[in-house]
Amino acid sequence: MKPRPPKKAAAAVGTHKLRIIGGRWRSRSLAFPAVEGLRPTGDRIRETLFNWLMPELPGSRCLDLFAGSGILGFEALSRGAEHCTLVELNPAALRQLEANAAMLGATDAHIVASNALEYLKSRPAEAFDLVFIDPPFAADLWLPVMELLTGGWLRSGALVYVEIPHETVLPLSAAWQLHRQKRAGQVSYSLYRFETNVSPPV
Repeated sequence: MKPRPPKKAAAAVGTHKLRIIGGRWRSRSLAFPAVEGLRPTGDRIRETLFNWLMPELPGSRCLDLFAGSGILGFEALSRGAEHCTLVELNPAALRQLEANAAMLGATDAHIVASNALEYLKSRPAEAFDLVFIDPPFAADLWLPVMELLTGGWLRSGALVYVEIPHETVLPLSAAWQLHRQKRAGQVSYSLYRFETNVSPPV
């Protein structure tokens, strides 16, 4: 009996695709691996989010933490962001992010292989205008990440996008001003504006 050929690694991981919905790369497809915890933001939520962000994107510096498929970061670049740093730890997702950046010719994307919390413990070279936070829900990392972001990562008035289970409440300080919020099924998605000059309540 002939031995069975080994399965290809790609078949074991699996890949999916989704499309950029606006800007210079509109309708371009991005592949992403089927890895645990990777949950790309759907088209309807993304369309609403980028309608909210439209006036803020041109020339902005973006940070896509827990980048996963990279769809939020690449969508931002497609719509006029000047730069986006995409942080991802999973090796398969990281390789695909690099392949997608090369495919798009996204020289304005900087891909970082790191745990998001460890990355935020470093000293920022420059503050960001826009940050995306969409970690695996089971990890419960929203508050630790948002706390670390206040250590020089955000310009005053920066926008921070957060996806979270709709029943979860984030006890945030007055510096985090809720700008926009909607719900889609079991997910709540919010856009906060971070203001460094907000005084705490007396």
